[in-house]
Amino acid sequence: MTYTRRDIGKIALAALPLARSMGSPHSRFGGVNIGVISYSFRPVTDVDEIIADIRKAGIDEVELMSNSVEAFAGAPNPPAALRDWRLSVSMDKFKPVRQKFDAAGIHLGLLCFNMRDNNTDGEIDYAFRMAKTLGVNGITTSTTVSMSKRIAPLADKHKILVGYHGHDQTANPNEFATLETYATAFSYSKYNGVNLDVGHFTASNYDAVAFIKEHHARITNLHLKDRKRNHGPNVPWGQGDTPLKDILSLVRAEKYPFPCNIELEYPIPEGSTSVAEVTKCLEYAKRLLA
Repeated sequence: MTYTRRDIGKIALAALPLARSMGSPHSRFGGVNIGVISYSFRPVTDVDEIIADIRKAGIDEVELMSNSVEAFAGAPNPPAALRDWRLSVSMDKFKPVRQKFDAAGIHLGLLCFNMRDNNTDGEIDYAFRMAKTLGVNGITTSTTVSMSKRIAPLADKHKILVGYHGHDQTANPNEFATLETYATAFSYSKYNGVNLDVGHFTASNYDAVAFIKEHHARITNLHLKDRKRNHGPNVPWGQGDTPLKDILSLVRAEKYPFPCNIELEYPIPEGSTSVAEVTKCLEYAKRLLA
C-alpha cells in the first residue's frame, strides 16, 4: 500500500496520545523559547502534517501561517472567491485548529497573516478576528510601511500587537528594512510592533542586539536565521554573520518573553529534509544557550 504525506501525517497524529505519554516536545532552553514558523516546512500547508513535522523536530512553539488555517476551514481553491469567503466564514471554523495544537503539546503563539496592499479593511479586520479566535499573542505580517498606517486603527481596536516582518530591501522606503521604516510604523500605533528577522537585519548591516535592547517591548518574536552581511545569502547556521549567540544570550539575560522562531531559508542539502534541517537549527540554538 502506498501512503501519501497526508496519510503519514494522520498516522502520526493518531499516535499522539502515546507520544504525549512519553513526554511533550520541549524547546525552551535557559528560559529562551525556541519555536518555528510553519513556513519552514514548505510546501507542507496541511495543519495535521505541520503538527507532525513540528513534533518530529522536537519543538513546542509555532508561528502558524494563515493559509494553513484557512485551508483547514475550507477556503476556496482556486482563491478567486477568497475575499467573499473571508467576510462570511464563521470564526467557529477556526477553533479546532487551536485544539489540535493544544492536544499535541505545541503552543500556538502567533498567527502569520500577510496583509497585502489590495486587502480591504474588512479583510484586515477578519485577520484580527481570526487571531482572537485562535487565542494567539499577536499577528506577524510581511507588508508595506504604507499598509501599517491602515492596519494601525484595527490593531488599536482589537488591542493585538502586530509584528512587521522586515527583509533587506533597504533601497525601497516602503519596505520594512531600515530603522526609519520601523520608527514610522511605531508612530502610528502602540500596537504596531516588529517581527525582527535577525538574518535579514544583519544582511542590511544593522545591529540586531542593539535594536532588540531598544525595542524589546515592541517585539512579537524574532526570526532566527544566518545570513552574510552586505545583502549576502542565507547560509546554514554558523556560516554567516548573524550574531546568533549574542542575540540568544541577550534574550536569556533579560528574560524577554517573546519566542525566537526558526525560519528555515537556506537551501536544503540534497538528501536532507526541512524537518532534519529545522532540527539541526534547534540543536545549534540549544548549544549556544548551553
